[in-house]
This record gives sequence, C-alpha cells and structure tokens, in this order.
Amino acid sequence: QVQLVEAGGGLVQAGGSLRLSCAASGSISRSNVMGWYRQVPGNQRELVATITSAGSTNYADSVKGRFTISRGNAKNTVYLQMNSLKPEDTGAYYCHLGNIYALGQKSDYWGQGTQVTVSS
Repeated sequence: QVQLVEAGGGLVQAGGSLRLSCAASGSISRSNVMGWYRQVPGNQRELVATITSAGSTNYADSVKGRFTISRGNAKNTVYLQMNSLKPEDTGAYYCHLGNIYALGQKSDYWGQGTQVTVSS
C-alpha cells in the first residue's frame, strides 16, 4: 500500500512559477516511475512529466523547456518545477507512482491532486 501526498499548488499569474512536491510513503519498489499528470474538467488526465528511479525523464511537448521534474534527497519524493506558466497549464495536478517488480509486474498509485490555476 502506498500513499502519495501532493503540495504546492496555487494561483499564479501567467509567466509565474510554482513548485509542486509529492511525498510517497508505504511500499515503494526500488524500481519505479514517478510522475505528474494534470486534468481539466471535461478532459482526460494527461501526462506532464515522469522520472524513473534511474533518473530518466519524460515530458509532454507542451511543457518542455518550462517544467522540470526531479527527485529529492529522499527517493520517494518528487518535485515539479513549473516556470513560465501559461493559462493552459491550469488544472488539477496528480502525482503518480508506478512500482516495477521483477518479471515486469507493475502497480499504480495516485495522489489526491493539487490545483494549479494560472490567470491570464
């Protein structure tokens, strides 16, 4: 069992910055992927950025060059630095953990979400 707790959302003006954090607790596999997804009402939840336990990152095209995902000193903590925010970045941001086990078995966990609102 895993719990993910997000923090750092808020209201910012376009061009501003926010830093989201996600703290995972519980049974976390040594091999895992953590990431951020966002969702706007009426839309499907979409990938923003992911980072593997090996440090490989992946970003949505819409955030490349503006957002940076990273792991904290505690490997079960992940951050999303969001710069040059745009109104279209507005949404509920959800932290995700995918445990990866031997033989390719996986398990997925989601946080409650933190709201990011970017005013124009």
